[in-house]
Amino acid sequence: MIRINLLPHRELKRQAQQQQIAILAGMVSFLGIVIVWAVHMVIADKIEYQNGRNQYMNEQIAVLDKQIEEIRDIKSQTAELLARKEVVETLQSSRSEVVYLLDQLVRRLPDGVYLHGVKQVGQDVNLVGYAQSNAWVSTLMRNLESSPWLESPVLVEIKAVTIDNVRQNEFNLKIKLAQSADDDESISVNVPGEF
Repeated sequence: MIRINLLPHRELKRQAQQQQIAILAGMVSFLGIVIVWAVHMVIADKIEYQNGRNQYMNEQIAVLDKQIEEIRDIKSQTAELLARKEVVETLQSSRSEVVYLLDQLVRRLPDGVYLHGVKQVGQDVNLVGYAQSNAWVSTLMRNLESSPWLESPVLVEIKAVTIDNVRQNEFNLKIKLAQSADDDESISVNVPGEF
């Protein structure tokens, strides 16, 4: 006997295929959504991790900036202290020169001459004072030139002035220290005198 299938088998196959395609499409869509969600979560987690690292780096940069500022302050303080130390060492090394200078000035000063001011800048010494006559100024210059500590006296200016109704000669004299001094420190001494 011959069997004949009168049922619409092609249509049933088509419906079965469509049903399989729909199930497969649903599964693919669900799997796509799961993959997108998983990728989104991984990326969000990495972004959050990187933001945390950036925040940590910014905090460490702020700490380092503060330390750099402190180091700059310490360096400037160190430079100031070294400059002060250098000045003190210079003054320490040249303090005997001032003693010799004042000693020689006192020893070489004639009776008719009074000093009003002494200023030392490096090796140059400027003397300002009063003399009873021009001869006393020239005597002072000869005396200073004969000193082993002083040399090259040069008269800058001499002028007649009246002090307490007494005629005096005000002079400005420059001399050099014979012993070399490497410092440029200024030393000023005002010598009071009776005129």
